[in-house]
Amino acid sequence: MARNSVITKSLIRTVMLASLVMMALPALSGGDNMDAAQPPAANNQSVNEEAILNGGYVRNLSEFGLFADLTALEPANNVHPYALNAALFSDYAQKKRLIYVPVGSDVGVDDINAVVQLPVGSVLVKTFGYPDAEGVFKSVETRLLLHRPEGWVALPYIWNEDRSDAKLALGGRRMMVDATLPDGSRQQISYAVPNKNQCKGCHSLDNIVTPIGPKLRNLNNGDGPGQIARLQKAGVLPDILPDHPVMPAIDAQAPLADRARAYLDINCSHCHNRKGPASNSGLFLTYQEDNAVALGIGKRPVAAGRGSGGRDFAIAPGHADQSIMLYRMGSIEPGIAMPELGRNVNDEAGLALIGAWIDAMDSSAKPE
Repeated sequence: MARNSVITKSLIRTVMLASLVMMALPALSGGDNMDAAQPPAANNQSVNEEAILNGGYVRNLSEFGLFADLTALEPANNVHPYALNAALFSDYAQKKRLIYVPVGSDVGVDDINAVVQLPVGSVLVKTFGYPDAEGVFKSVETRLLLHRPEGWVALPYIWNEDRSDAKLALGGRRMMVDATLPDGSRQQISYAVPNKNQCKGCHSLDNIVTPIGPKLRNLNNGDGPGQIARLQKAGVLPDILPDHPVMPAIDAQAPLADRARAYLDINCSHCHNRKGPASNSGLFLTYQEDNAVALGIGKRPVAAGRGSGGRDFAIAPGHADQSIMLYRMGSIEPGIAMPELGRNVNDEAGLALIGAWIDAMDSSAKPE
């Protein structure tokens, strides 16, 4: 991937420091568990396409027929698990992802950004949950993105106590959950299920609801065909794909700068891109961004305020503690915290990763 002179200078130091930083950082949530994204066992459960296309606000998750066994989260026939290299941080919640594409439909891929273009009738399923004290995954909510004739529709569902079904929660909800953190400790978290409008806010591109995660750069783990080949065989991806960069898992043995850029791409770029809700900020954090100032290096905020924390630049090269980006990532206070939605605790490992990346930059370099 092309980088300008500032990023290149920074990366030279970064590669030398990468192995040491990897040892120093706490465990990252990284991407999704690839072991959990294996093909499902064959079953006879069929998806309810009418509910997907014409069902309006379907009350119960079970009515879609996306699961052969709801309690076990066993997917129905032609519903396929998938995983992402770099996954959005959501208060340490684990996520189980599924995708459904109507059999025989044409799936496209944008040749410029290698973004998967799913046909009408497709569904993206993301179930959030936490392991209990015995390590058993307990579902909290499932979010659906339904591609209906009028466009993508986002619907959140909250699971009942016995995990036999989940009910539509258009207004969202806040609930206390007993979470197991990556270090094995337990913590009570005030977990927020987004309302329908908040779902739309994060999934907006050019004011149109669109998927975030399933981009080729975040589906291909760089370890061979693997998941890509499986999804192609299932008809979820086309047989011929354009060339595309591959984002590393955040906790992979990859250069520090690439892991940091992957983290920003999945956690921030759904808003911070040239067509996103935060486009007026001039801060663009997609993985392929090659303009140093647009990336935040030496960039002053468009509107200074308490969100800047008295700092001058989004990224002050060589000085993480003077960077607005890290200040806002390290806050949970409304009006300061970034991302604005989806978390009520700080991602300490993510902060360490971005802080190490900024500190490794050449502080004497100036953006061109």
